[in-house]
This record gives sequence, structure tokens and C-alpha cells, in this order.
Amino acid sequence: MTKITFCLCFGIVIISLSCKQQQKPEPTVETVKIPLRHQPKKSAYHFEKATAWLSQKSRDSSDYHIVYAVNRTDGANFKKMDSIVVPDDLTGDIAYYMPFPLVVPSLEAIDKIVFFSYPTQTFAAYEKGQLIYTGPTNMGRKKDRTPTGLFFTNWKAEETTSTFDDEWVLRWNFNIENKLGVGWHQYSLPGYPASHSCLRLQEKDAKDLYDWADQWELADEETVKIKGTPVVVFGSYDFDKPKPWLQLVTHPKVLDISKEALEQITKPFWNSILKEQKNRESLQNNQK
Repeated sequence: MTKITFCLCFGIVIISLSCKQQQKPEPTVETVKIPLRHQPKKSAYHFEKATAWLSQKSRDSSDYHIVYAVNRTDGANFKKMDSIVVPDDLTGDIAYYMPFPLVVPSLEAIDKIVFFSYPTQTFAAYEKGQLIYTGPTNMGRKKDRTPTGLFFTNWKAEETTSTFDDEWVLRWNFNIENKLGVGWHQYSLPGYPASHSCLRLQEKDAKDLYDWADQWELADEETVKIKGTPVVVFGSYDFDKPKPWLQLVTHPKVLDISKEALEQITKPFWNSILKEQKNRESLQNNQK
């Protein structure tokens, strides 16, 4: 198997040490925590019929994972679709088909953070500026839009029922807005924003984030002592236009979110995030 090295260039970071300037080394695939074994040889997409694509034999399991993610759906809903978007090259890792950058140098000071992009219907989790998890989401529908801004993870439950309908079972539920009942969890992904304001995920993604993010700690029933992992929900979705990822066929990079853009999205919340992180570190160190 040929190993392809993918260089991720940092901007130059200047630090002062004994009146000398030192430059950080550029990270490579080996220094990024998310598994990146394969970079696709080309970034191009085409349309196919879902039934025709499914009828093809000898598919690797990763092929399904990538195509489901590109179409913001899951296996059950994929079968119901008509035209789908398919990458010409399916040999890459999932991160190469999602719009978030692999490394964001400015986020290095933040231990953990999760982003949900309304325009692209995708999520990304970072540890100290390095991508850890990424994949598709289906967020709030037009009349029940997911609130945007900065949130922190609160409580979690492996299985709970929806406050909208007690017949809806939510797996790997992690609340981010307690009063509004908003959180991420596994649930059906029809391939467009369809939830009652929650952040729907494929089951593997929901469980990964469930295990990875931190819960809050309460001093009493009314007082939060330590907040959980910061979550930034940003952007807006045009419900009156075709699905944005359909544009990938003519403009493969149209949905890409640059590291500079993610820096600007995080900037208004920077002080609050670091304040809560410092509080968590301080209180947890005192508990040891």
C-alpha cells in the first residue's frame, strides 16, 4: 500500500524565548490524531441513482460510510433516496470528504471543542486544534431551528425518550441546552434538517461524542460547578434552496470551511471557553 504524506501547513507562530524567535514545525499526517491513512487522489463528485449504486457488488464497508456521510444520511434512509452524490474516489478517510479543516492552530489552547455547521449539516470535534471526529448531522427543521451560539455539554444518557413524543427513543443523548432540551443523539437522518431542534447523528458518531465529551458537574440542583465541553453551533440553512452538498458535483470545494473561518467563528466565544476550561482544571486539580 502506498503511503501518501499530506502536509498541513500552520501559519508562523512567534514565541519569545530569550529574545529569540522560534518557528513551530509543520504538522504531518502522523501528528494528527484522527486516523488519516488515505487521502483520495482526486476531489471530484458525480450523481448516481441510489438503487443503482447499492446494486453494485464488492463494496467495502468504508464506501457506504463515506457516501452516507456525503449525502447527510444513514443506511435506512439512503435506500429511499433517488439521486445521490458520490465521490469519484472512495479510497480516502472520512475527514477528506467533510468540510472541516484537519488542523486549526488557533484552537491549540482549547482542550476540547465541538462544532456543528448548519449550512453544511456536518459536525467536527477538536482536541487542542486537531480534528478528532467528524461526520454528518441533520439539525432543526424550518419551524424548529436549532439555536446557534456557544453551549456546553450538560448531562448525558445512553437512552432516553424525546420530550416531543415519548415513543421516540434517543440513543447516546448528550444535552447541550438544558432548558430547551437540545442535544445531540442518534436518530434517523433523512438527509436534510428534520429534527425538532436537536442535532441528529449516525449511531457511531453519537456514541463517539458521547464517550469523548465531558459532562457538567453540579454543586446542587440549581448551580453548575463545572461546565462541560464547549459546543459552537453556527451558520444558517436556506430551506428554500436545493441541498447545499448537491453543489459538490460542479464545485468540489464549495462547502469547505477554512481554518481562518473557524477561527473567526470561535473568536466571540474565546474568553468564555478558556474561562470555563480554567475553572474545570482548577476545581478538578483541587479534588485530587
